[in-house]
Amino acid sequence: MEHRPGNRSDNRADIRDFLSRRRAQLTPEQVGLPTSGRRRVPGLRREEVAVLAGVSTEWYTRLERGHISGVSEDVLDAVARTLQLSDDERTYLFDLAKAAQPSPAARRRRKAVDVPPRVQWLLDSMTLSAAFVSNGRLDMVATNALARALFAPVFHSHTTDERGRPNFARFYFLDRGSHDFVDDWDDAAEITVALLRAEAGRFPHDKALRELVGELSTVSAEFRTRWAAHNVRIHHGGVKRFHHPDAGPLELTYQPLNLPMSAHEAHSLTIYTAEPGTADEDRLKLLASWAATRAEAAGPPRDRES
Repeated sequence: MEHRPGNRSDNRADIRDFLSRRRAQLTPEQVGLPTSGRRRVPGLRREEVAVLAGVSTEWYTRLERGHISGVSEDVLDAVARTLQLSDDERTYLFDLAKAAQPSPAARRRRKAVDVPPRVQWLLDSMTLSAAFVSNGRLDMVATNALARALFAPVFHSHTTDERGRPNFARFYFLDRGSHDFVDDWDDAAEITVALLRAEAGRFPHDKALRELVGELSTVSAEFRTRWAAHNVRIHHGGVKRFHHPDAGPLELTYQPLNLPMSAHEAHSLTIYTAEPGTADEDRLKLLASWAATRAEAAGPPRDRES
């Protein structure tokens, strides 16, 4: 299993694993092919994918072995349609192809980006919603007071770094308390790994990401299994249920938004809110009141690190 998504060989391994797993998940019936006799492998055969995509079997076999550099968008589109990839999976395939190009710019080291004051002002203005900024590695790099109160178990976890900055992947897979905090841990863990997979496709030479994946793969069997499944998620949002130690049960809707702050580092702004007129809104307002009281007692906020 590949723990270092920045190496060229690892990029080929990602392509091979992704395409072969998606091919294995399709049945002849799903793509309109007749079935006859016993099949030695699950899913479609390589030659069947090749015919449906309009390329030679030799060419598709080479592609599935990871030789994707220089492949045209039309061919990638045909393969994506044949394998019935979702929009996120199609984007991931194109990201893998882009990463395979011998471009020096693609290997440029990514630098941490400070969160501009205007972004922190925006977060602080949201008093009835929990809002935070995260990077593609799922580090929480800026928050408002309600987000710090809502995610108190994450901030207080032993998995936070030396700067007190939480990482959702470390929390879910290295802190058993995460099972008590989120109602559907399996779903949260699955989304977390899928988001990291998509990030690895976009930025395969990110050293910090490689180190995070290597750490989690070494320590957590749960993470290793989910990482090997090669599921990807880019666009997400929905409902999440928490068991908060102070506020009790909370059902909140959440929506991430792209936050362009740098050409070299991806960030998103995620907002958690409660449905108006519900008990969840009342509990969230109570948590917001506690957070405001604590912030006032603590005095003026110090500059927050990103």
